[in-house]
Amino acid sequence: MDTPKPPQKPAQLLNDLESIRQLLGDENLEPPLLIDTLDPDSIPLLSEIVTPPPVAAAPAPAPKPTVAQTLRETVSQSVSRDSELNRLDSELRAAAQLILQDVIDDFVPQIEAELKRRLDARLSRLLPPRR
Repeated sequence: MDTPKPPQKPAQLLNDLESIRQLLGDENLEPPLLIDTLDPDSIPLLSEIVTPPPVAAAPAPAPKPTVAQTLRETVSQSVSRDSELNRLDSELRAAAQLILQDVIDDFVPQIEAELKRRLDARLSRLLPPRR
């Protein structure tokens, strides 16, 4: 469990705050009083402080491809997509066959034992016992 830190003494906290104030160099500034009012016009806006980035020149538009080029690209993409789908389909089918063969190999002994047991039970009912 987490163990809480022991609380610092108020004198230590005051010393820490005083050292921070000295580091910041605010010896002559007094904190604002609650009765002081703030002039909203004295607060700078972000748009006044930050300058917008320079606008880059727009790149020249690429030449428009012809209908034949577009058709060739579409057909080549379709063919490559179809060949990729066919390759993936064949890989999935091969993996499924391997999994099915593993399952069959795992269950063949159990199936064989069950078939022998049923055959023996059926034979004992069908054939008269040996004398």
